[in-house]
Amino acid sequence: MTDTMRPDAETFVHPALFYRDLDEYVRETGSFVRGALAADEPVFVAVPGPRLDALREDLGADAAAVDFADMTELGRNPGRIIAALQGFADQYPGRAARIIGEPIWAGRSPAEILEATRHEALINTAFTDRTATVLCPYDTATLPPAVIDDARRTHPTLVEDSHVRASSAYVPAAVVCADCDLPLPEPAATDVELEYAGGRLGEIRERTDAWVRGTGLSPLRRGDFVIAVNEAAANSVAHGGGIGGLRLWTAERGTAVAEIRDGGRLTNPLAGLRRPSPASSDGGRGLWMIHQLCDLVEVRAHDTGLTLRLHISPA
Repeated sequence: MTDTMRPDAETFVHPALFYRDLDEYVRETGSFVRGALAADEPVFVAVPGPRLDALREDLGADAAAVDFADMTELGRNPGRIIAALQGFADQYPGRAARIIGEPIWAGRSPAEILEATRHEALINTAFTDRTATVLCPYDTATLPPAVIDDARRTHPTLVEDSHVRASSAYVPAAVVCADCDLPLPEPAATDVELEYAGGRLGEIRERTDAWVRGTGLSPLRRGDFVIAVNEAAANSVAHGGGIGGLRLWTAERGTAVAEIRDGGRLTNPLAGLRRPSPASSDGGRGLWMIHQLCDLVEVRAHDTGLTLRLHISPA
């Protein structure tokens, strides 16, 4: 890859890198990182562990100048990724930042892939007017063709066979997010179903705590689950018309799932995806906390209301 990925002043560049094997991956991402270091630009690499190790080994002594994170941990919930990438860039005000972020890899569940696709679309909105390049690798040998097609829709720029070109399939974030609002699959069975209003939040916490004690979650994760459900229910009361509905059940591999429905609207698609300022009063703080606590947050925003499906797994 040539150094055409270096952003101009006040420019955000968001290319998808299509690669077929580890050698191509290391060659292209290594070139990107070395170009940034040569330009004295800060670099953050957040990719799955095995590829992280391969790139670090290829960089040799240069790796010491790079911030690394295992994306399977940092981005286990795709809703955490934008905050992490912006947090890195914000450490260097007035400077261009270069980031490699690989949010989708073989083994991701369909639900995780859908939320990661939403993330890829919204990153174009989140980094508006920020001088940065976020390079997103996609393994064309192992990922489904539909994932590669969506990458062409969410990235204005594509890198293929070391050639950089504009994506003719790119569409605005709002289009992709609307396409991601697919109906959520119904659970085989639910253990708890109840309606609530402002005066019943204490009951919500008690019922959730009593139910989650019967799951395989550790005490720490049970506490996270109760806090996340409470935050979601409180948001319903404050921003969703004052009432809501809660369902609880156990999914595959012992994952505890809570679904909260209300009549609210998600007016800001980035709500909860960026760390709110201490003075924030737009309701984003609770949703941001939910994303930090949960392993997956599925969001569905429709004209009839808002649905959040929260997942916390035992391991």
